Amino acid sequence: MELLTTQEMQEADRMTIAGGTEGFALMLRAGRAVADAAEALSPSGPIVVVAGRGNNGGDGFVAAADLAARGREVSVILLCSRDSLKGDAARAAQEWKGEVLPCVPNSLGHPALIIAALFGTGLDRPIKGDAYTMIEAINASNVPVLAVDLPSGINGTTGQVMGIAVRATRTVTFFRRKTGHVLLPGRLHCGEVEVADIGIKDTVLETIRPPAFENVPQLWRDAFPVPKIDGHKYARGHALVVSGGMAATGAARLAARAALRAGAGLVTLVSPGDALAVNAAALTAVMVRGVDTPKQFAKLLEDKRLNSCVIGPGAGVGARTRDLTLEILSAQRHAVLDADALTSFADHPEQLFTAIRSAHAQIVLTPHEGEFARLFKSEIADVSLSKLERTRMAATQSGAVVLLKGPDTVVASPDGRASIAANAPPWLATAGAGDVLAGMIGGFLAQGVDAFDAASMAVWMHGEAAHQFGPGLIAEDLSEMLPEVFSDLYTEFEIGD
Repeated sequence: MELLTTQEMQEADRMTIAGGTEGFALMLRAGRAVADAAEALSPSGPIVVVAGRGNNGGDGFVAAADLAARGREVSVILLCSRDSLKGDAARAAQEWKGEVLPCVPNSLGHPALIIAALFGTGLDRPIKGDAYTMIEAINASNVPVLAVDLPSGINGTTGQVMGIAVRATRTVTFFRRKTGHVLLPGRLHCGEVEVADIGIKDTVLETIRPPAFENVPQLWRDAFPVPKIDGHKYARGHALVVSGGMAATGAARLAARAALRAGAGLVTLVSPGDALAVNAAALTAVMVRGVDTPKQFAKLLEDKRLNSCVIGPGAGVGARTRDLTLEILSAQRHAVLDADALTSFADHPEQLFTAIRSAHAQIVLTPHEGEFARLFKSEIADVSLSKLERTRMAATQSGAVVLLKGPDTVVASPDGRASIAANAPPWLATAGAGDVLAGMIGGFLAQGVDAFDAASMAVWMHGEAAHQFGPGLIAEDLSEMLPEVFSDLYTEFEIGD
């Protein structure tokens, strides 16, 4: 579940070696794990190992020797001269008794499998020269590719392609997944990812304390809201969703229904007078309340039972949305600020951030990349920053939990915690899906879930609902799939009736 950066994985290795485990012993276990994966991926036929000069290449040499000992036909292509290898990689190369081929594309031949062990998680510079040419040849080979630790050419921390990267069929990594395995575009190069145990103890995590996690149910299991048999709707919170004018009401209704499906006991749609009839005619279990001015909204928020607000979906960009947002924050309500609520502060970001920091409440901002760029201009100035880093910086600056949407949605808290989702199917990219997500978060906030957990569980369940529905999904389908997702989670978490 924990995700490690390159530096954190290096620290795990260092601590393990300092604790008495020889570095070469770790390399032997890693290489054998690669050999096992190679046999599973390609039970017969010749295998080519393409090795680099570092420890990743050393893992490749160990795998080659292990596979040869099992009777497989194996050849090794080395990116550098054998004499230039150092440390454990040199020792591993000494164990290889077969021929070492030059690093030219013709050396690949026609194998049944290629093991790519050129570069590991430590790569921090663009690939050039012979390595570039070899990766091009690997990708053009139409042969299954097994990547060692990470597809060669992917930055282990950011997930970025460093000039060129191997497109793997499967990746064997060690101890824990790296952030580069789940952030795009790295995830697209990995294929199926297998995590092998090479003898690094989980106790090292107590020292490293990695703050990034893959967004899976185990992450937020303890925060998952479960209604009590003696409970009632008022105990499950009352969410408000703010609607825009008559021509833009659908987004808020999507959010309101999602809040109800997510478990809020009651949901009220706050509607301007000109849209009241439209909203009332289209809603049943969701209540509707007419509000036209910030003063009327402030009066409504005097009711302390209204404990969660969602504003932004279809709210309209401008002073009205900005004023209503500030009323929510002034009233100390848990809130999801989405879409138009974020864009309304594009020219006044510090006004929003000051109000958030003054609000003793759980606040979640849910931008897509365009909204993020408008609100957090300084955070995207350095293009070398990863999505994870940018989202964390935004959370620190704003004082809110920030959810940066995409196929690798990142949720970051001001305290440094972050989750990265990897379960969003392509058909989730449809109009209104983000409105549903905002409503789900609002529903969880209404039930007392803290902002980081509420955002993380909503992101995962949103993706799972889309998976269960399948192709042809439209936003309206997402809320209707949530009962099935809840049911599956109840089973997984062993929650009784």
